[in-house]
Amino acid sequence: MPKHDKVLIVERVIESLGLQPVRDSLVGTVEKRGHIWRTKKTYEPTTGLDSASSSLLLKALRREALEGVNICMVLHQPSYTLFRMFDDIIFLAKGGLTAYHGPVKKVEEYFASIGIPVPDRVNPPDHFIDILEGLVKPSSGVTHETLPVRWMLHNGYPVPTDMLHLADQIATSSSASEETDVSKGIEEASDKSFVEELWEDVNSSVRIQQDNIEAIFLRTKDLSNRVTPGVARQYTYFIRRVGKQQLREAKSQAVDYLLLLVAGAILGTLTKVNDVTFGSLGYTYTIIAVSLLCKIAALRSFSLDKLQYWRESAAGISSLAHFLSKDTIDLFNTIIKPVVYLSMFYFFSNPRSSFITNYAVLLCLVYCVTGMAYALAIYFEPGPAQLWSVLVPVVMTLIANQNRGTTFMKILVQLCYPKWALEAFIIANAERHTGVWLITRCGSLMTNGYNVRDLPICLIALILNGIVVRVVAFFCLVVSQKK
Repeated sequence: MPKHDKVLIVERVIESLGLQPVRDSLVGTVEKRGHIWRTKKTYEPTTGLDSASSSLLLKALRREALEGVNICMVLHQPSYTLFRMFDDIIFLAKGGLTAYHGPVKKVEEYFASIGIPVPDRVNPPDHFIDILEGLVKPSSGVTHETLPVRWMLHNGYPVPTDMLHLADQIATSSSASEETDVSKGIEEASDKSFVEELWEDVNSSVRIQQDNIEAIFLRTKDLSNRVTPGVARQYTYFIRRVGKQQLREAKSQAVDYLLLLVAGAILGTLTKVNDVTFGSLGYTYTIIAVSLLCKIAALRSFSLDKLQYWRESAAGISSLAHFLSKDTIDLFNTIIKPVVYLSMFYFFSNPRSSFITNYAVLLCLVYCVTGMAYALAIYFEPGPAQLWSVLVPVVMTLIANQNRGTTFMKILVQLCYPKWALEAFIIANAERHTGVWLITRCGSLMTNGYNVRDLPICLIALILNGIVVRVVAFFCLVVSQKK
């Protein structure tokens, strides 16, 4: 779309919503409030608005509807004037069952026909909602549990087996004309044998699963003849956008670095490197601390804009370009965070291994745990994702330090990334022992099952873990997009 067309659309939306006085002000985000927080209600219809603002908003949406735009809204206690501005409405009973779906002009006529007239000086939508919630009982004896069944019978839909008892209640309390319609619905549902009903349920379940699989793995045919930019071009666009987003979150990035500095200073002070343990306890704490802090920070890459991605993916953006751009921007943190942590930890602990070797191990560790954070952020909601980010490094570190007497434990330990990171740290310290310390070094390494020549293998294992979890994260991203 040309830029001038985009500008015209934006100007029209600003004019329709009456946002001219605050057009250049910052509204704010989920985490940070802007200068016009109250104005945010103007473009969030579900937020509590006063009657004047609601009327202005609905008039603007009504103009959009007249131009061919489909408008869907959730109403909470609308006034009768606003209620009449809609074309169609759906009333849902408890359990999400439909009690009415049709024109607004005929809703009062329908409810009156089943014995629920609107009392004088009572707002019709409020009255119907109170009926559906069971707060008000109609004088005609109609109960809110039977309203979905009445709607099914009114439209000739078959009544589900588990709701036939409600249909019986309607049949016994209705007039002779209503009894005919009810009997027809009951007979249609009762004539089916148990085997037929079971077969229909199985077929329905199979079709639903088939539709889900096709929706996830098959590409929807685009009939708009739109030319979508290639992956490389979208990648460059996303790189610029994600980079700007990272700059806006500079305060959060600074807090992450500060936490790493504090953790490095504390753990470096507590770590005691000797010629027997090679500082294994301090490095164990380092693996847990760095994993926790880097995972929690990396969750923001995919948790905050998940809804935005789903909307854009429906428009045809490349999931690969979206994922790679975020991973590329996060490489800056992956490179810098080990330096920030070691600047304090290495100074206070003073290990035998070199700064460069410790940096290489931490770099591979951060790359690995960042990929795990991607998968957790994409697959889980923000709350459970944070919980898993805390549990995974702690549990895996405990498993990595367990006795490997059985074959199962040996395999399980090999699958835990803390094992490779801890082994790399210890080998890096052991390599600096020479001369008379050779016997002590070899004995300690043999006790832990380490080989001084396995440092490159440990680093490669961490990198491979990072690549594998990124592949898993991308698969989850594509599947969640289709859902």
